[in-house]
Amino acid sequence: MTKQKFSVTAARGMLPMLAKELAEMGIKETKQEQGNVRFIGTLEDAYRVCLWSRVAIRVLMPIAHFSAKTTDELYQGIVELPWEDHIDAEGTTIAVDFNSFRSKIHHTQYGAQRVKDGIVDRFREQTGERPSVDLHQPDLRINVYLKNNQAIVSIDLSGESLHKRGYRVVTTQAPLKEHLASAILLTAEWPRLAKQGWGLIDPMCGSGTILIEAAMMAADIAPGSHREYFGFLYWKQHDKDAWKALKAEAERRRHSGLARLPHMTGGDADAKAVAAARANIAEIGLADRISVEHRELLDWPSQAKSLPTSGLIVCNPPYGERMGDVSELHYLYESLGNIATESYPAWRTTMITDNESLAKYTGLTLFDSTPFDNGPIPCQVLCFRAPRPVSLHAQKTEQFVEEAELEVEETAPVIQQEIELSENAEMFANRLKKNLKHLGKWARKNKTECYRLYDADLPDYAVAIDLYGNHVHVQEYAPPKTIDPEKAVQRLNDVMAIIPQVLEIPAANIALKLRQKQRGTQQYEAQASQKQRLKVNESGLDFWINLTDYLDTGLFLDHRTTRQMIAQQAADQAFLNLFAYTGSATVYAAAGNAESTTTVDMSNTYLDWARENMALNGFSADKHRYVRANCLEWLQSAQQEPERYGLIFLDPPTFSNSTRMEGVFDIQRDHVSLISMTANLLTKNGTLIFSTNRRDFKMEDKALSKFEIKNISHATLPEDFKRNPKIHYCWTIKKG
Repeated sequence: MTKQKFSVTAARGMLPMLAKELAEMGIKETKQEQGNVRFIGTLEDAYRVCLWSRVAIRVLMPIAHFSAKTTDELYQGIVELPWEDHIDAEGTTIAVDFNSFRSKIHHTQYGAQRVKDGIVDRFREQTGERPSVDLHQPDLRINVYLKNNQAIVSIDLSGESLHKRGYRVVTTQAPLKEHLASAILLTAEWPRLAKQGWGLIDPMCGSGTILIEAAMMAADIAPGSHREYFGFLYWKQHDKDAWKALKAEAERRRHSGLARLPHMTGGDADAKAVAAARANIAEIGLADRISVEHRELLDWPSQAKSLPTSGLIVCNPPYGERMGDVSELHYLYESLGNIATESYPAWRTTMITDNESLAKYTGLTLFDSTPFDNGPIPCQVLCFRAPRPVSLHAQKTEQFVEEAELEVEETAPVIQQEIELSENAEMFANRLKKNLKHLGKWARKNKTECYRLYDADLPDYAVAIDLYGNHVHVQEYAPPKTIDPEKAVQRLNDVMAIIPQVLEIPAANIALKLRQKQRGTQQYEAQASQKQRLKVNESGLDFWINLTDYLDTGLFLDHRTTRQMIAQQAADQAFLNLFAYTGSATVYAAAGNAESTTTVDMSNTYLDWARENMALNGFSADKHRYVRANCLEWLQSAQQEPERYGLIFLDPPTFSNSTRMEGVFDIQRDHVSLISMTANLLTKNGTLIFSTNRRDFKMEDKALSKFEIKNISHATLPEDFKRNPKIHYCWTIKKG
């Protein structure tokens, strides 16, 4: 794509946030100026800003720059531009925005009129037709900025202010604009806190703007995804394919992000405001994710026990400037501070106010103050520390308690709204029902509540669906580039709508991830850090899983039969688990009465997880050892004075270039030396179980001829993975 110049405008105080957003979108050539950030990029980059920026106001694409000291020079410069390249004359509409700074033309309305005349007269001269004017949502909006008598003419790709997200169907008195709500939340570090699973309360929610913007941030929903109008949609140079692909990407991210949405609630003393908030939340499709109640401020302490330990209280309290009496407002601020201190001691508080002195009445400790304008009113966003923060260990312990309670509550019947299905979607729903009947019976017989229900059975619905009790983990295989992005997203929408219907579970219990080829340790990298884990049962053993924070859940379902084999062979054996991940194989070995277990992994996170899985099943004795180490280095050092193991499980990554490892590991290239070193640690009659999920893996039998090698891939393939025989390959290896 050809690169060109663009300019993105933002309100006072928001330019640094805008610059950060552009950097996060991969836009590198930027320059921050007064009132805007300029960048060099592709048209797709500009579309991405329109779709994803939470604080931008307009995205402009300059097309001309000329001197205009008089209105005649302005008119002539406009007439000479090739407007026919941007819009047709007949049946189309235009609008002109004109601004002037230190220039001789200072009457903005007359300047806009002359620009419009120039465009219209060019079309009349060429075609005899002319576009009409639509100031609301024109087919083409033109922006002219006159600075020091130099005119910059731009196409307004946004069309109208980007703060208009499209979800505000009901308003209230003195509403907070959407981009300002986002700026408040960004100042409060809400995206980071949301990833950690913090809750959010807006006790004075008005029409719900802060709640909606917070939810869209936490769930990775594009702020422009609900808008039906942008300035480029009817522009002749509009790249429809690029826009279609961006919209499809945003829809996938929304589906995936919704599973990571933390607990969010709001309220207001005004019943009309509550009704407005509920209507706006429903419009954006989050009615089942955000709760709003008619509640007085002083009633919030009673809700504290039902909310997370840590969170963010954020609000836009009334200002004396617009509503409320300044002389009485200090009681409100004092009450807010008391509630935070007494009932929400581990919660931060953030607010926007035009009177910073009122904030002192909260009694809270201020750690940041940022100036913003709320319309014409200069304001400050004030961020206060949590009165008594809790440790991460305490948060984690309480989280487990909360989850156990939630599991009980969520077994209640779920009322689902009937949806109209296409013929293809009906086929998918029927296949899901058929699989559920067959595999559900098999799972109950085998005492497991975790199994693969569907694995791209129908080509049009290329997803894997795994059940974990009454929760669902969905992985969408990346669609080929030959597939229309809109069609692929529609199929995904079908999947996400049908699963709750067929399985009779809440949509909130579904986690979606896009499955594609990962390099290095990406397959194990964190996607979030909410630490919201669930307890599930497999073969009578309990495990912690996490459906949201990582690409994988903590329990590889295709290794279920392999784990059962380990349990059967572990009795009275010293067991070694290399590249142990969350230690599920170790749990099976311990359940099979292993004499001892050694669990080796490079990640502290997964070793802690392994310990917790063992403790969950009552295995916490001294005979179970956990080693944090690079498995390759550990194996090399173990060769010198080898400790012997009667049973070893070796399930290495396909590829790794982790920063914690020297060099690059490749299972195909390095498996001979890896297996040889590992087998050297076996007892005389010991068994090594080696597995890999590399689909094109070839075992180098000749290079390993000194060992007895038996391919048990088919025997370790569980019933729910019979459709995918290449899910893994597995061998037993013994000393010759």
